[in-house]
Amino acid sequence: MNLPDPVVDVSGAVEVAADVLVIPNRDVGLVPNVGVVLGRDAVLVVDTGLGVANASEVLAFALEVAAGRRVHLTTTHFHPEHAFGASVFPSYVVNRAQAADLSRKGAGYLEMFRGFGGFVADRLADVSVPVPDVVFDGVCELDLGGRAVVLRPTGRGHTLGDQVIEVPDAGVLFTGDLAETGQFAIFPWFPPHDTDVSGVEWISVMDRLIAGSPRVVVPGHGSVGDLAVLQGVRDYLRELRDETWRRRSAMALDEVVAEVRAVLIERYPEWAGREWIERGVGCLCAE
Repeated sequence: MNLPDPVVDVSGAVEVAADVLVIPNRDVGLVPNVGVVLGRDAVLVVDTGLGVANASEVLAFALEVAAGRRVHLTTTHFHPEHAFGASVFPSYVVNRAQAADLSRKGAGYLEMFRGFGGFVADRLADVSVPVPDVVFDGVCELDLGGRAVVLRPTGRGHTLGDQVIEVPDAGVLFTGDLAETGQFAIFPWFPPHDTDVSGVEWISVMDRLIAGSPRVVVPGHGSVGDLAVLQGVRDYLRELRDETWRRRSAMALDEVVAEVRAVLIERYPEWAGREWIERGVGCLCAE
C-alpha cells in the first residue's frame, strides 16, 4: 500500500468550544481528529495519532497549553492510529472493554498495520501495545477542575471497547470511529480474525448518541460538525442494513456485495472509503 505519511499537524489546532481544542486530521488517511480538553487543574487528551513520534508532538502541544496543569490521555478505541502512541503519556485512562481489546487484539493489529509498509510501518517501528494506567468499570467522570468530562463506554459497535468522550458544559462529543464525515462507515470485519464489529448494535449506539443532542460532534475522521453528523451515520447504517438484509437470503455474498455497493455509491457518490461497504455487507449478512 502506498499511503501518505500519517502526520498529526498540531499547528492546525482549532477551538471548537470554550477551552476545547481539536487537532484536525486534514483528511489524511490514518490520522484521527485529536482532542484537547482544558480544565482549571488538568487537561485531557483524546487519541494520540499513529506511533510514538505523533504522540510526542501531541503531548508537547498539550503540555504547552496546559501551562503546568496535569495531562491525562484517553482513547476512543484501541485501533493503532487512535491509541498506539499512549506510552508517551504520563496517565492513560480507558474503560475495561477497551483495555481487553488492547490486550487481546493489539499485537495482531500492530502486525497488520506494520504490514502496510512505507510511512505506516516506519511510524510503528518503535511501538509496543500500550498498557493503560487506569482501567475503569461503568462510566468515568473526570474532574479537570471546574469542568467535568465523561468517558462513556457505548458497548459493541465499531469495536467492543468503543468509548465516547462528553464535555457536558460545552456540548461537545468525541465519537472516535463510531462516526465519520464524508466517508462510508469503517467496518473492521476481518473473519476469522476479528468479527467484533456489529452493524445492528452500532445503529442502536447511534440512536442513543443522537438522543443526547450534542451541539458539537468531533468524529474520528473528517470535519467537525453538529448533530447532523450522527444522524447521517445512523441513516447510512440503516440503509446498509436494509439493502443487505433484503438480499441476503436469496443471493450469494458476492452478489449481495455487488448490488449493495452499486446502490450506496449512487446514493453517496462523493463519500470516501468505498472498500468498507463490502466489509459492512459481510458483517450484516452474518447478523
